Amino acid sequence: MIGRRAVAILVTIGAMVGGAIVWPTTSSPTASDGLAPTPPMGFNSWISTYCDESLDDAMIKGITDAIVDKGLRDAGYRYVNIDDCWALPDRNADGNLVPDPKRFPEGIKALADYVHGKGLKFGIYTSAGTKTCDPNGFPGALNYEVKDANLFASWGADFLRYDNCNSHGVDAQQRYRKMHDALNATGRPIVLSICDWGQKTPWQWANGVADLWRTGDDITDNWDSVLDNLNKNLPLAQHTGPGHWNDPDFLRVGNGGMTDTQYRSQFSLWSVMAAPLLIASDLRNASPETIATVTNADVIAVDQDPLGIGGREVSSSGGLHVIVKPLAGGDQAVALFNENDTDATIDTNLDKIGFDAGRYVVKDLWSKATHVATGGTLSASVPGYSTVLLRLSPVAQRPAGRWNLSHMVELRSSNGWGPFETDRSNGEQPTGDGRALTLRGVKFKNGLGVHSPSDIDYYLGGSCSTLTATVGIDDEVLGQGSVAFKVYADDKLVADSGLVFTATPAKSLAANISGADIVKLVVTQGGDTIEFDHGDWADPTIDCA
Repeated sequence: MIGRRAVAILVTIGAMVGGAIVWPTTSSPTASDGLAPTPPMGFNSWISTYCDESLDDAMIKGITDAIVDKGLRDAGYRYVNIDDCWALPDRNADGNLVPDPKRFPEGIKALADYVHGKGLKFGIYTSAGTKTCDPNGFPGALNYEVKDANLFASWGADFLRYDNCNSHGVDAQQRYRKMHDALNATGRPIVLSICDWGQKTPWQWANGVADLWRTGDDITDNWDSVLDNLNKNLPLAQHTGPGHWNDPDFLRVGNGGMTDTQYRSQFSLWSVMAAPLLIASDLRNASPETIATVTNADVIAVDQDPLGIGGREVSSSGGLHVIVKPLAGGDQAVALFNENDTDATIDTNLDKIGFDAGRYVVKDLWSKATHVATGGTLSASVPGYSTVLLRLSPVAQRPAGRWNLSHMVELRSSNGWGPFETDRSNGEQPTGDGRALTLRGVKFKNGLGVHSPSDIDYYLGGSCSTLTATVGIDDEVLGQGSVAFKVYADDKLVADSGLVFTATPAKSLAANISGADIVKLVVTQGGDTIEFDHGDWADPTIDCA
């Protein structure tokens, strides 16, 4: 478990002061080639290896395997990117780059094929100059743009990190545009990431040239560097959006120079800025704390939100910051960030973050604590170097009378295989592909079909008293699977089916949910494979005042 200090979150009724922040519509993704509708997520080799001998075929394959085996692919990470030093110091007689045969004896294409075979994408590196940035001076792409783009495409590259060393004074826009055009001409979709360290203000001209651009210096593994890159990137929120992303550089989580708390803060802040999430530590040796940080699904969802709006700072004083990011569906992500080494209380008025006074759900995306609150002031006690990252969701009218939950709109949900289904079994990954809910041959008209691990939240507003349901593994999995069904009322466990197998008769579940604002239906795996864990909540019914 990640060690962290408890964070107190309070919402009080307070005076509404100041005007609400106005959020411009994010610029159209049609301005770029649209290869990165959400910020790219993946791994980059540079900080793990630099140019030493450990950069080789085995290392990249090991990282690829770790991304799959440790759950990062399932969390959304897609790119495995080789950085500098992969080539020989000289081009061949045909003018082509040559992979170092000691590092990559099977060549780059074979390595790219391996990465693709794991369901991931492959990235490569060069510089928009005569030499790359490493002092050993490997060949750059200046005046070789078409040749190199064709070579990268033939190898199956999906991503190009394009640096800025040894440019000999050639205009940056001209150099980057030439590579953009050369990549487009190959016919292969290759994400272009440009790096001029923000010196030529690429956010003002690179939309339509690159898919992402660096906004500051190379990040180092210390707190001051994180703050520096944050402060350079944060004011540029209006320039980021689907297909064109501000890039404050790599995630340093796991490199060892900062604390787990500081790494969680970087991950939170990069996510609320809608920044690329490119991990720069050796994932083969990653600690459980590192993996838990970079696979936090709630935080990743903030980064990958389809609106693609970058977070904006609505207040900053004495190293205490409030950053707000609008999300699809009317939610807001709010980062309360304490850059100092001592605890502090951070608060903000809800009108400043775009919320009217009313009822809404507050979820802490690290502790997972959830509660319902009403308008006014959002306040939290934030430990030093920490970021409290919250998701605020407006809620509808509280239910009255008897309701089947399949007829209500959930607050939020997650599901282990495709979306959960309403009034049908889970089926496969597409929406609406399930069958009639069936438990031991008995069909049910109403209910929820899920696949473990699954959780579904509903807003009750304190008005309901009981929940009943019939639960079990759906017959569609033909005698396989094992799960447990649990009901939580405001994060308190109030019902547990125990372990349920396909041979287990359908169980009747009853829960006392009196006074609960939120009820959560959870299905967990049984400890074996989750491949067949299709669970049914048949006739999940609540009785409300």
